[in-house]
Amino acid sequence: MIGFVCLHKLDPFKLEAKKHMQTVGIRHEDKYAPERRTPLVPEDVRFLINRYDIPVYVESSSKRIFSHGEFEAAGAGVVDDVSFCDIILGVKEMPVGYFRLGKVYVYFSHVIKGQPGNMPMLRDLMDSGATLIDYERIMDDAGQRLIFFGRHAGLAGMINTIWTLGRRLEATGKKSPFLKVKQAASYNSLADARADVREAGERIASEGLPAGTGPVIFGVTGDGNVARGALEILDLLPVEEIPASKLIEITQNTDLKTDPHKLYKVNLIPADYMVHKEGRTFELDHYIVHPEEYESRFEDFLPHVNVLINGIYWDERYPRLVTKSYLRNMYSRESPHLWVIGDITCDPDGSIECTVKATGIENPVFVYDPVSGVHKMGFEGRGVAVMAVDILPSELPRESSEHFSRLLHPWIPKLAHADYSTAFGSLDLPAELKRAVIVYNGQLTPDYMHLEKHVR
Repeated sequence: MIGFVCLHKLDPFKLEAKKHMQTVGIRHEDKYAPERRTPLVPEDVRFLINRYDIPVYVESSSKRIFSHGEFEAAGAGVVDDVSFCDIILGVKEMPVGYFRLGKVYVYFSHVIKGQPGNMPMLRDLMDSGATLIDYERIMDDAGQRLIFFGRHAGLAGMINTIWTLGRRLEATGKKSPFLKVKQAASYNSLADARADVREAGERIASEGLPAGTGPVIFGVTGDGNVARGALEILDLLPVEEIPASKLIEITQNTDLKTDPHKLYKVNLIPADYMVHKEGRTFELDHYIVHPEEYESRFEDFLPHVNVLINGIYWDERYPRLVTKSYLRNMYSRESPHLWVIGDITCDPDGSIECTVKATGIENPVFVYDPVSGVHKMGFEGRGVAVMAVDILPSELPRESSEHFSRLLHPWIPKLAHADYSTAFGSLDLPAELKRAVIVYNGQLTPDYMHLEKHVR
């Protein structure tokens, strides 16, 4: 996607201005108490109202990062309940009992894997005769997501991981420059967080790390928006990149072990650690379609990584990266090197099997003891510290909302202009939006019929 700097000057869908549109409502987020994001920000609401005459209503909320006054100044109506609107936008899942006949709901539903916890919501939405459009499924023809919070999950996730590292080292008696960094949610802005990370890096470069700490090696998985956001923060520190193929060789280098003024990073992608069971050369497209033909060698890297940041997409078809059994063997030794896992992906019992639960912003870290299999909230105890907040972009609510809204608002005129009473085959939406329609007037659409077995 390009050209967002000038989006307000563009007319990407060539719709006639001032034509009657369906009403759009922005819902108050109620799944998580700390959730302060909004799918549309006042600046973009103003554009939609002024350019397309789309009626926009905003549900009152005492916690949303943008105030009622900012939305009212943009021309939106602030109301107690937006359930009367034709199209209702949210961020996180909406509750059972909320859906109404003929309404269109647009949010991150987290249902496409048949997630058991969200199947009652999907069943209720279908029984209500409503329509569900999922941001996660708004993709181009190449399958690239067009509307996402991923970069800000990576930004907040890396800030939190560095903060966790400082607190974890402190719990083992080592005070380090990482203590300068706070949890992402504690900052007023991303700029403030960047400044603290940068200052911590300057102290590492000048003063070095505490004796017995270095070298500190960060391993970052993935090469998408999440990983790019994480690396953007990590690169504010004095880091040197290590190729995955050289990690073991370099970590055995004596000079590296004695330099306390540097950190090291290795960016690990599937080509580095997924091996075809019959020796076929790795091809990403083949792996995505046939993951069962591959096995992971990821754990070969773990003895050489101190801080692991996980930013990959994962579902149960794919091999795990870190297993409980491997960690149990690792922590049976005297001095395991893996101190912290920042699991931005946050699939409980998923690619990082010791992510036994998703954590909240208020209590974001637990220590998992691989020997006993028990976890304890906080930074102390035997094992690996796991940061697994599942709404990381919420820790940077203003910046993440602004970014998301820039991506979303050009699609709103087409959403508001469509006739949802017609048959699905005749629904006049761009292909990018139409392939994101999971339920249409109470019925699963053809691409999502596999969910039927989960909602029976």
